[in-house]
Amino acid sequence: MRLLTLVELSSYNGRDGSPAYVAFRGLIYDVSASYYFRNGRHWIEHSAGCDLTEEIAKAPHTGSLLMQFPVVGKLALESEHD
Repeated sequence: MRLLTLVELSSYNGRDGSPAYVAFRGLIYDVSASYYFRNGRHWIEHSAGCDLTEEIAKAPHTGSLLMQFPVVGKLALESEHD
């Protein structure tokens, strides 16, 4: 499984033709096909290219919604990635 750091994940922000990836609980999901992540933004509050673990805990829905999207990698700690 591909490992991405937060810095690398940030380039998958769904803008200018890049895929829209988000991390949740250590896994990275490709949400490019989501109507709600058009242009890399989910409503006004959430951006693709980020770890949304803490933000989803405050959301009106659970992270289980992400499970309908493909897992494309794992979020790496900076020390795990070379």
